[in-house]
Amino acid sequence: MTLSAAEPLPASVLEALGRYDTPTICNAMEIVAPQRRLIGYTTKPLVCPFPDLPAIVGYARTATIRSVLASGLPPAEQAARRIAYYEYVGTGAGPRISVIQDIDGSDVGYGAFWGEVQSAVHKALGCLGVVTDGSIRDIPQWAEGFQALAGSVGPSHAYVHAENFGGEVRVAGMTVRSGDLIHADQHGAVVIPPDIAAMIPDAAELCGRRETPILDIARSASFSLDKLKAALKQSSEIH
Repeated sequence: MTLSAAEPLPASVLEALGRYDTPTICNAMEIVAPQRRLIGYTTKPLVCPFPDLPAIVGYARTATIRSVLASGLPPAEQAARRIAYYEYVGTGAGPRISVIQDIDGSDVGYGAFWGEVQSAVHKALGCLGVVTDGSIRDIPQWAEGFQALAGSVGPSHAYVHAENFGGEVRVAGMTVRSGDLIHADQHGAVVIPPDIAAMIPDAAELCGRRETPILDIARSASFSLDKLKAALKQSSEIH
């Protein structure tokens, strides 16, 4: 288990980031951190059963799971590990987001770690949601307001158990370390480096101002190609 303990950001920064959807955050990061244009976000499709929930912003609590093989640990050690995992999830800078990698290879998602119980427990521990390439279940009984992005939906938990926690994971193409700042919504998730987090809202507003003249003419009844060209030029001059 390897943990990182970055200094938490002011709550006002997290609140500002939460006003935007995840695609807008990615657009803004292209301005303030162009070197991350190809890294740091989910690149494979995930299921989102609650698309109407707002964006969530929080610090990652990471784990790896598997379900095809039963845990080889004695029952007492399994119980102790479960408690240690919950202590890890429920402590440190908050709010938090669970990021869990299913390591069952071609059988990823065979058994669901997430359902009615885990969503309720993690919400009580201070998590806002989960991003996982594993499966989830119990959608109607899911904890209210707890966001979920998952690789699939399935009926059984099989032999699911946590293999490790607090280390680096890779979920749907996104590499995450414990304590990373995560922004997620129905579209996917992105890691926000803490040194640029405070710059993201201003960059997001700039993106919006640049899009406005293009959208205005595209949605106008008087649209023409010449007007679109003029709008594109106007957009490029907004700084």
